[in-house]
Amino acid sequence: MTFPEFISRFDHENSIVLLEGKRNVLPADTEKLIALGRLLATSTRQMIFRSGNAAGADQLFSEGVVSVNAERLQVVTPYSGHRKKTNVALQTYSLEDMNLAGEPEVIYHSRGNKKMEKLIDQYVAGDRNQYAMKAAYILRDTVKVVGARGIGPASTGIFYDDLSDPMSGGTGHTMQVCVNNGIPLFDQRVWFDWLT
Repeated sequence: MTFPEFISRFDHENSIVLLEGKRNVLPADTEKLIALGRLLATSTRQMIFRSGNAAGADQLFSEGVVSVNAERLQVVTPYSGHRKKTNVALQTYSLEDMNLAGEPEVIYHSRGNKKMEKLIDQYVAGDRNQYAMKAAYILRDTVKVVGARGIGPASTGIFYDDLSDPMSGGTGHTMQVCVNNGIPLFDQRVWFDWLT
């Protein structure tokens, strides 16, 4: 998909674009992530951008967006105060403020991560020990895609992935939830070309 095609398809009211990726960004790619965030924010009028506020790709994409318009950036966090010093969004949603027991779709898609299934059940039941807190990150990643009460679902996702181990870890979970919900996603094999 070309950049003009992407803008034509996704720059509309209530369009939410995930800007996500790996914590480890190749040094040669750092400026590209910032540049894409900036390009998207300057080339569109209605898109809202959503991040998980993680170090690495999330932060770099967000820096590009807020250099143009911080009001168009949303962040979903696993708990209040998560990376507060680096959160540049004007709108933040924390799992602590959500009634996850009342969000069956979030639980269903989170439990698709079989390694975390039991911890997700513990977290939703109210357990906040150090192990159950690991589930908060998977639940956060799911909310970013499918939404929750008062948080719309994503329209599309733009990812910076580890192409030597694609769709792994938390980024991979987010990408898989997109795939499972028919949400188009694009990694750097597509969007690097948008910067030329």
